[in-house]
Amino acid sequence: MLILSCPSKLQMLEGILKKCLPQVLGVHGTVMNINRGNPLGHEVIVDSWPNFKAVLTRPHRKVASDDSNCHVNTYAAFYHDLDAYRTLALDTDAINWAQSLQIQGNQQGILQVSQEAVSIKNAPLSPIPYITYLHPDPNKMPEYRLDPGFTVSTLNASHVDLVNETWAYGGNEQSRRYIASLVQAFFSFCVLDHNGQLISWNMMDHAGTIGIAYTLPSHRGKHYLAVIGRALSIKAHSAGYPVYGHVALSNVHMQRIQERRGYQKLSDLCHYCIHGEI
Repeated sequence: MLILSCPSKLQMLEGILKKCLPQVLGVHGTVMNINRGNPLGHEVIVDSWPNFKAVLTRPHRKVASDDSNCHVNTYAAFYHDLDAYRTLALDTDAINWAQSLQIQGNQQGILQVSQEAVSIKNAPLSPIPYITYLHPDPNKMPEYRLDPGFTVSTLNASHVDLVNETWAYGGNEQSRRYIASLVQAFFSFCVLDHNGQLISWNMMDHAGTIGIAYTLPSHRGKHYLAVIGRALSIKAHSAGYPVYGHVALSNVHMQRIQERRGYQKLSDLCHYCIHGEI
């Protein structure tokens, strides 16, 4: 197990991972953010260097100081060799199994190793599978206009409470701190009504995922998410990030929307392996 801390090696790793897209989306996005200031304090673990067979991103130990905060204690994994990942995850201290945590990745073996950790590490598991959608060129997404008096802006600290309250995994102080860190560190766009009130938003997370998106129920059906989703995707794309997001298997409505916007469905599911409570 090696911790990559050398900037030149991390830049080299980013280039190597780019050639492995799209299977490596979560790790690649995290490494990109590490190389661009590392605002959330993540680090990279490999089994060997430079010919690695498994790579894992995780928060620095000083960042992951709350053992119960699954939002912060988040890992992304990718492997060329499943046994190498299994060894890295289960036979080293790369993963702090004593914490509530989550591990994400677009390979079936990541879920398999997490299932093995249930008995080996006494780490209860609640896996959540998602369909991953990747957009090749967000400039070709359909364009829509806002109602008169409505404006596109970016999220700020005053919006955090509402985003936290409406997020499916939010509603508590831990999730609030996590959302506040995303708002401060990463790209986001939102729609404000004629009174300057927040009504719709979309944002990027530490793994480069375009994810936490919502429109207040009274304002739905007017393509607000399409407007800001396009703006966010173009900004991410222009900065060199792959444009991707995840949709729940049961959310057929959103799956159809993504396909109409030109997203391509990946064959491999993204597994969020939740160990502990979220």
